[in-house]
Amino acid sequence: MQKGKKTTAQRIVYGAFERVSEKLGKGDPIDILLGALENIRPKLEVKSRRVGGATYQVPVEIPFERQESLALRWMVAAANSRKGVPMREALANEIIDAYNNTGVIVKKKDDTHKMAQANRAFAHLRW
Repeated sequence: MQKGKKTTAQRIVYGAFERVSEKLGKGDPIDILLGALENIRPKLEVKSRRVGGATYQVPVEIPFERQESLALRWMVAAANSRKGVPMREALANEIIDAYNNTGVIVKKKDDTHKMAQANRAFAHLRW
């Protein structure tokens, strides 16, 4: 939702759900959305930690609520970045891509996990 426009946001989301059910033709679009969120939720992230004048990227596990909010935020941002396409189409395409484990959001999750894996050596600095 942007600038408090709830009805516009609802129209976009429900339109995206209709497109998802048309394109995939299987099941409830809510179940498809939940499957997509399961595929794009990050489990780990890195946080900056300053120790003795040096800054380290320390991998930390993410609480479930933050996982959900990051996944939804990434989905909306990826849909927004698709130019020349109506928002309901873009959101539907992002949901389908996430459900199929493809697309920009899945790559972003994988990059986040790779960065956390690369910085495993600093895990002992966790607070």
